[in-house]
Amino acid sequence: MKDVMGIIYTGERDDRLRELTITRAIAALPVAGRFRIIDFLMSSMVNSGMRNVGVIMQKNYHSLMDHLGSGKEWDLHGKNDGLYILPPFLTRENVGLYSGMLDALRSNSSYLRRSRQEYVILTNSHIIYNYKFDDMIAAHIDNGADITMLYTKDPSMQKSEANTYLAVDEEGRVTDMEIEPTNPSNENTFMEVYLMKRELLRTMVDQGVAHGLHDLTRDVIQRLVADKSMKVCGFEFKDKAWQIDSVQSYYRFNMDLLKADTLRSLFSEDRPVYTKVRDEMPARYEGKSEVVNSLIADGSIIEGRVENSILFRSVRIAPDAVVKNCIIMQDAEIQSGAQIENCILDKQAVIKRNARLIGPAAYPIVVAKNVVI
Repeated sequence: MKDVMGIIYTGERDDRLRELTITRAIAALPVAGRFRIIDFLMSSMVNSGMRNVGVIMQKNYHSLMDHLGSGKEWDLHGKNDGLYILPPFLTRENVGLYSGMLDALRSNSSYLRRSRQEYVILTNSHIIYNYKFDDMIAAHIDNGADITMLYTKDPSMQKSEANTYLAVDEEGRVTDMEIEPTNPSNENTFMEVYLMKRELLRTMVDQGVAHGLHDLTRDVIQRLVADKSMKVCGFEFKDKAWQIDSVQSYYRFNMDLLKADTLRSLFSEDRPVYTKVRDEMPARYEGKSEVVNSLIADGSIIEGRVENSILFRSVRIAPDAVVKNCIIMQDAEIQSGAQIENCILDKQAVIKRNARLIGPAAYPIVVAKNVVI
């Protein structure tokens, strides 16, 4: 057990995910057949020895609360510390929607004050990775850093007018930050993971809010880097990460999991990914069913053809139905003779008999929850 706590902020903007986030936060998005995005962050923290994890919620958080429960799947339900769900609450100063991470931390300052760990790892919830933070923590202490920021050189994480980019010198110190530039001049993409002492974070939150600031990165950290009043260091993340900020990025991540190397890398034996358990019968393949290069979760019944697709729990593919390059969430049904390609079906969606739904690979069709076509 390390002297480090974790805080996950789940208040990101979700408008580009359209129907997928109408009723749920990004952190609660189903991925990889039986997981949610937050499972990877929670598991990374638990595998790093953290036993005190707080999840700050903002809107559409009922699905996320139901998924996390008491935290027993992550072994965070003991008498000491554990999982703390921190939903928004109304006060005279807070109307229920946070203006930024500083506001969210300020509203949950009592949780920060009660916690006993010396260090805190603070993350957002829309970037997927599986990582033990041990090396980052060790480097932070060895460097004598006040703040350490996790970054990646992966070019797929660079996007125009999005993200934050860091200039890091030979000693690992952050010398410049670009926030949402059109053409980034730095290759180091910030993964929105901070490591610092808990008391330092409390001080920054109090002083930031007292001066009318809202955004931790833009309003506080960027100023600290510019005036060099604190030692802000960067630490490189060398594995693969995925940013889920659009329907296309969500689709690409799931399709990447159909590659064996990617699947083995993300679900490593020494870094297990935990999730809420739902007891189901194994998947059944009946009649003339045919499955090619697909992930099929338990409880599914396959009687048609499935190719290059991910099927969540209890999906039903009827005889003569064809599913290609699709993501089909829990309890959805594809009836006899239907043909779908390049589609994302949310929970309990139904494609009726002999229907045909084919979208472009670059812009997959999204069918919302409980919709019948």
